[in-house]
Amino acid sequence: MVLFRSLIRIFVPMYQISVSEEIKAKCPTYRGAAVYAEVKNTPYSEALWSEIAHFTEDLRATESTESIKQMPTITATREAYRACGKDPSRYRPSAEALRRRLLRGLELYRIDTLVDLINLVSLRTGYSIGGFDADKIVGTELCLGIGKKEEEFEGIGRGVLNIENMPVIRDAVGGIGTPTSDHERTKMDISTTHILAIINGYSGSEGLREAADMTADLLTRYASATECRVWMFD
Repeated sequence: MVLFRSLIRIFVPMYQISVSEEIKAKCPTYRGAAVYAEVKNTPYSEALWSEIAHFTEDLRATESTESIKQMPTITATREAYRACGKDPSRYRPSAEALRRRLLRGLELYRIDTLVDLINLVSLRTGYSIGGFDADKIVGTELCLGIGKKEEEFEGIGRGVLNIENMPVIRDAVGGIGTPTSDHERTKMDISTTHILAIINGYSGSEGLREAADMTADLLTRYASATECRVWMFD
């Protein structure tokens, strides 16, 4: 059993995530963080939702729909959209959209523990975070680029999404994530046992490691994460 566990540790996939030259030219401050873990998903975590409720109460007491756009991480993502040629008011980054939803008096959708905890990190930090079922990703090399005209992309719960001029992470088959929505093909569900979370730092590296560590901590506490790995890339 000890030998078996050590082999598991050795063969945990380590994804190579690169940033294309076109993104570097448009978004020179971009830095990324990734979190990979073996997890046990559940339909609902009462303790996690207690944290979400406390955050929601604080957000509604201190923020407005105008002030959230001034959060450095959200501002930088909006500027990245403009630099790539996308309107961030029409295709809102997910972190901004989540905060706006709460400030409109609506509650977050309860999806499952993995999705819910990624949403909490995004709400707290302002980063748009891709949360993927790692076993559905094709290959181990991912690249952040810019969406092309008529590039196919089915957003989770959104149908066909126009990702032209939008930052997009691609695997060997095609796009799997944008700051607005991830793809149906690699979405997490109750059967997910391995997660890859990619935190997009268009504002640079400040605060990025802390967001990754927060993700790893929540995965450990609420999704029984093991073999958890965190790394940075640019």
